[in-house]
Amino acid sequence: MKLGPVGVYLPISFTHTASADAQREGARRLEAAGYPTVWTNEVVGGKDALVQLAILLGATETLRFGTGIANIWAREPQVLHAAAAQLAAAHPDRFVLGIGAGHPAQAAALGRDYGNPVETMRGYLTRMDAQTWPPAPEAAYPRILGANGPKMLALAAELTDGAYPANLPPAFTAETRALLGPDKLLVVGLSVVDGGAEAAREKIAGSLGLGWYGKALRRLGFALDDHDALAEAIVAHGSPAAIAAKAAEHLAAGADHVLLMPPTTDDFLADVAALERLAPAFG
Repeated sequence: MKLGPVGVYLPISFTHTASADAQREGARRLEAAGYPTVWTNEVVGGKDALVQLAILLGATETLRFGTGIANIWAREPQVLHAAAAQLAAAHPDRFVLGIGAGHPAQAAALGRDYGNPVETMRGYLTRMDAQTWPPAPEAAYPRILGANGPKMLALAAELTDGAYPANLPPAFTAETRALLGPDKLLVVGLSVVDGGAEAAREKIAGSLGLGWYGKALRRLGFALDDHDALAEAIVAHGSPAAIAAKAAEHLAAGADHVLLMPPTTDDFLADVAALERLAPAFG
C-alpha cells in the first residue's frame, strides 16, 4: 500500500463529534487538497474508528485511511480482524489498521486488567486470527502497532507489518528503522502547532509528565528541562515550509510515512481548511 510520504489526522474534538455530513465533506476536501492518506483516532466507548472509516471510505474515491489507533480495549480481537477485513475487501489497498494498547485508565473504565502491555498486546495479536464461524473475509490489509518503547517495537517487528511511534525526534525514527529492519512499514506521528517556538515549548511541557516519554528522551541525550531543544527537535511549528522540513527530517531518518497531528478546535471544517492551506508545502 502506498500511503504517500505525508498524511494527516482528520481533525479531532474531545468535546463533540462532527456530523457524518461534515466528516464526508472534510475527507473529500482533504482528498482534493492532495493528501494521500488520512488517519482517525478512537475514543473507547465514545467513537468507533472502523465505523467512521466505513463512512469515509465510501465517501471518497482514492483517499487511503488508517486508524491511529484502534484501541484493543474497544473490541475483541476476532471482531477487530473481521471488521478490518471487511473494510479491506470493500476498499482494496485503501485501509491500514493501526492497533494500540492505549492507557491503563481505558482498560479500567471497561473493567479490564491492563496487565503487562507488551504481553497483553502479544495475546491480542495472536487471537486476531483465531478461527470464527462464519469466517472473516479473506482480504489482506497492513497491521501496524502503536509503539514507542523498545519492547513494543520489537513485538511490532515480530508480529505485525510495522510500527507507529509518535512525538519523538528524528533520532528515534532512525533507531526504530534500524530495529524494524528495511521491509517493515514505519509511520511516524509528528505534532504540529500553530505559532512559533513558544507554542512548541508548551506542547512539549504537556507531554513530559508521561514517564516513558521522559525516559526515551533522556536515552536519546536530551535534558528534560531544555524545552527549547526539545521543541526544536520534536514539534513542527512556524511556516508551512518549516513544518514540511521537519517532516522531511523523519523521512530522511527512515520513516515511510509521516502523520501530521495538528491542533484542533471545535470548528471541524475550519480545522480542515487549515490543513488545506498547509497542503501545498508538501506538493
